[in-house]
Amino acid sequence: MNWWIGRLAQVEEKYENLARMLGDPEVISDTNKLRIYSKEHSNLTPVIEAYREYVSLKDQLEEAEEMIQEEKDPELVSLAREEKDDLTKGMNELEDRLKMLLLPVDPNDERNVLLEIRAGTGGDEASLFVADLARMYNRFAERRNWKIEVLNSSPTELGGFREIILLLKGQKVYSLLKYEGGIHRVQRVPETESSGRIHTSAVSVVVMPEAEEVEVHINPEDVRVDVFRASGCGGQHVNTTDSAVRLTHIPSGLVVSCQDEKSQHKNKSKAMKILQARLLAKEEEERRAEVDGVRRSMVGSGDRSERIRTYNFPQARVSDHRINLTLYKLEAVMDGDLDELTQALMASDQAEQLRSMEVA
Repeated sequence: MNWWIGRLAQVEEKYENLARMLGDPEVISDTNKLRIYSKEHSNLTPVIEAYREYVSLKDQLEEAEEMIQEEKDPELVSLAREEKDDLTKGMNELEDRLKMLLLPVDPNDERNVLLEIRAGTGGDEASLFVADLARMYNRFAERRNWKIEVLNSSPTELGGFREIILLLKGQKVYSLLKYEGGIHRVQRVPETESSGRIHTSAVSVVVMPEAEEVEVHINPEDVRVDVFRASGCGGQHVNTTDSAVRLTHIPSGLVVSCQDEKSQHKNKSKAMKILQARLLAKEEEERRAEVDGVRRSMVGSGDRSERIRTYNFPQARVSDHRINLTLYKLEAVMDGDLDELTQALMASDQAEQLRSMEVA
């Protein structure tokens, strides 16, 4: 028996148990249980519908094969063979769909995202590319009607950023951006380079699901709050008031600073949101490491130390090193057209998960 057939039988049993529980007066009277079971039942419905359709086609296929073996009328046998071909094609398509439906769902896929983009090697050119990537993700968000907010930034005099942290809100933000974590390398001739020599710079991108307050409880006594005057390129409030905030989470050692707002209160609120996301990411990373040594698929783990992509401006190409994909559409990509990249990365990840499930 194929591995997925056994899994589907288990899923169907669970689905039927959930249906029975949804009719239980005790569950109906418990709003929280009713909500949880209803959502789980609803999530399984597409899987079960496809599975039952597959079983129905399988029964019809057996009948067609039986007719081919036993029927004496050549015309009826011919019709049965045509039906068998159609049924086999339909079953193969459903089989592929069912395997995809059985893949484990990332619980973070529906979440909003905090995106940290930070300059690495390359000096001013790296900070300028941070600004370029921030614009790229901003355009990508606009194409999907996501909302985008700057939580914190450290601008440079040349118009770049040493670091910028963005909050992207919308449908399935994490599911599309989770593969962006890692080192992004840029190869181009800087505007300040008179000899026309190509420079290579690097920028790190960290993708974190937005944390809910109920998920990450932070004891106020565990956080040291420091206020200071904002510095760097900015508006009139820079260096005039103690509006910037630095939070130090003593148990973990994590430090978050925020200075984009004129209001100390707003900066503290944004810094707390960043701290919560970092703590959630830290907890999940430790949990994955404990469970399975951090699964590394073809598309990588999102580790910030892993070089994932190169943007080569002289050749107008973008290369994703995890899946050996090269696109000669750099201008479109930098304008937020990331669909081909994200779809290829998702497909590669799904294929790797299927291989892992078949081996298990």
